[in-house]
Amino acid sequence: MINTGRRLYEFGPFRVDPSHRVLLRDNKPVPLHPKAFDILLVLVERSETVVPKDHLMKAVWPETFVEESNLAQNIFVLRKTLGDAVGENRFIVTVPGRGYRFAEKVQVVDEGEVVAAEQDQLIVESHTRSRLVVEQRAVPAKSLPGKRPGLRLGIGLAIVLAVLVGAGVYFYLPRGPKLTEKDTIVLGDFDNKTGDQVFDGTLRQGLSAQLEQSPFLNLLSDSRIAQTLSLMTQPKDSRLSPELAREVCQRTASAAELNGAIAQIGARYLLTLNAVNCSTGESLGSAEAEASNKDHVLDALGKLATQIRGKLGESLASVQKYDVPPADVTTSSLDALHTYSLAMKAVSMNFLTPIRIMQHAIEQDPNFAMAYARLGVMYVNIAETQQGAEAISKAYTLRDRVSEREKLYISTRYDQMVTGDLLAARKDFELFEQIYPRDPVALANLGVICLHLGDFDKLFSFTQASIKLSPRSDIHGSNDIWTYIFLNRFDEAKAMAVSGLKTLPDEPSYHSTLYTIAFVERDFAGMQREAQAYITNPTWGDSALNNEANSAGYFGQLAKAREFTKQAADAARKQEKKETPATYDAEAAIREALAGNIAVAKQNVKTALALSRSKDVEAMSALALALAGDSREATQLATELDRQFPKNTILQLNYLPTIRAAEQLWDGGGRIDPAKAIEMLAPVTPYELGITALEEGLSLYPVYVRGQALLLARNGSAAATEFQKIIQHPGVVQNEPIGALAYLGLARAYALSHDSAQAHAAYQEFFALWKDADPDVPILKQARAEYAKLQ
Repeated sequence: MINTGRRLYEFGPFRVDPSHRVLLRDNKPVPLHPKAFDILLVLVERSETVVPKDHLMKAVWPETFVEESNLAQNIFVLRKTLGDAVGENRFIVTVPGRGYRFAEKVQVVDEGEVVAAEQDQLIVESHTRSRLVVEQRAVPAKSLPGKRPGLRLGIGLAIVLAVLVGAGVYFYLPRGPKLTEKDTIVLGDFDNKTGDQVFDGTLRQGLSAQLEQSPFLNLLSDSRIAQTLSLMTQPKDSRLSPELAREVCQRTASAAELNGAIAQIGARYLLTLNAVNCSTGESLGSAEAEASNKDHVLDALGKLATQIRGKLGESLASVQKYDVPPADVTTSSLDALHTYSLAMKAVSMNFLTPIRIMQHAIEQDPNFAMAYARLGVMYVNIAETQQGAEAISKAYTLRDRVSEREKLYISTRYDQMVTGDLLAARKDFELFEQIYPRDPVALANLGVICLHLGDFDKLFSFTQASIKLSPRSDIHGSNDIWTYIFLNRFDEAKAMAVSGLKTLPDEPSYHSTLYTIAFVERDFAGMQREAQAYITNPTWGDSALNNEANSAGYFGQLAKAREFTKQAADAARKQEKKETPATYDAEAAIREALAGNIAVAKQNVKTALALSRSKDVEAMSALALALAGDSREATQLATELDRQFPKNTILQLNYLPTIRAAEQLWDGGGRIDPAKAIEMLAPVTPYELGITALEEGLSLYPVYVRGQALLLARNGSAAATEFQKIIQHPGVVQNEPIGALAYLGLARAYALSHDSAQAHAAYQEFFALWKDADPDVPILKQARAEYAKLQ
């Protein structure tokens, strides 16, 4: 009998295998969190004995302090896994005030005995099946006269052969796909045995790009890996060794880990790749490829990817259809790919560092399409939309030499961020989602399109669907939180942001969302606390200062707002941002125009346009000029924007109609036409709640301008409806100045309708918001005069 020296623990239908760290039920693996497995192992090793809570916690978390609730949660999971009904506790019994006891009788067996028993059972079963076949085939022989020894020998040999064939069929017949389309894979780092640093991170990045072509395989995203590492108290950029990759795999309930290695033999390079079931340790397949020299390593990497895709269960047709060589999918330059991998690893909410690294990758390979595309998206994420559009446009010209997946990536971003054709982008993302249905990015971006079109219910649906494809324990991304804010679900948004800060205390996006919630709730201490928390962040500090400027302007503190705008613009310039300072001045121009400070507004426009002529800066400047009564220059800017961006959805369905309608209401020459303004805004109605930009965009201005037009048309009832829309969407309007001015518009609408009580209340609401406003603000003076007449 074989004696391996390894012990297994059996109870009921279960078996615990400590060496492979797996729990089996009826010889089938049962998914179990690593810490829950550790607890189970301690309990079964001391079955029928009370194990104190302190002992359990020290055994499972030897170097980390954890709350007792963590132990209780894992015990709950264990009971559920073992099939205990609520309150039954057949296996694990709680001993109040002391600890836990494993109540089931546990049998300790040698692993070799189990293996031998299983092999004996297999032979018996094979022998039985084979004998039945032989006896059926031997029936005609019974009619032969006498008993021939040869016949008996023949039957015996047939039985032996049948046993061997039966065993062979069991071990060698294909057992179906190694993975399913629902399984997730963790891609570890390559073990670089060459000593050449150019391979560090590079091969993982290249292999990731190759495998992501597959509609069948589903790689765990780098952001999810980083979040999991944080929960493990590991640095987010830790090298994914096989051991670390396995724990990430287990914690995220992924199915397998891929571990690669590269070694140099003379001038040649050997690349190997192993796929392992991270729950059982079972090998799911391996591949190897050889490169004749360093220049052909990327070619070998492509062969490695092709082999492993087939071995993991992807169909040959799929592999052949989506299999573009690495030189096209990424780059033929190892150095450029290495730099690209460094940039991608550095990506976080601080985009300035990865932007500089990605620029260097482009210097190393000027035809690196995905480097241009990623660079462009990074620029857009810090509101440098013009530089972003230039980089994405370059990627678009190179798109014919990349994989289908990357072609879709570039095309969607081109329509979304360059032409601005959101309807075309929506079709692109729908196609992306059809080919790669388990990729959450397409759904998330469909949500962003709904955000711009003002459809927040669909935004919520797409966001939730995206989260379902990429669940994230107790960490919630800022995009998810913003979705709740837009829907005025502030308590849920706050809970998610607070939860996120427990894991990432310095994450500026969480502080930004909490700032907005504090603003809506008029929690001024909370606003100050959250602003200070990210005002020193190198990437987002200027945004925090501009947020303060907007909030001051909302409450009529224009002088304070001007100072914050100056600080924000200066901070942005220090970070080498070109468009952002101009955006801040253009926003300030709108704020001043609404308040009636016409000269100041025009000066802000002049400053903004001198810094940048980007689409958003020109659009906001045109709106500011229209609100200030300078229809001539506003028209010139609007006409040029219309010519340059005929397909841009936000311009055509939001900005331009609003600018042209405003020109009919604040004409410096006294020529106003409110009926024409109302007519111009009619096509905007389905999209009027849309937000014009992800960063420093405007919200609800078509509604505000329509309300003003209805006031001038002396339709108080309809005007009140428009201003109520703004008041009822605090999560959308946030600290836009029209949020406060809507109360003044509502007061004027009620006054037109001769509803003195309602008008009085609305004026009081406005004065309460502007109680600390600068006393010389023109619109405040007008409001006070109107209120005095009402009295």
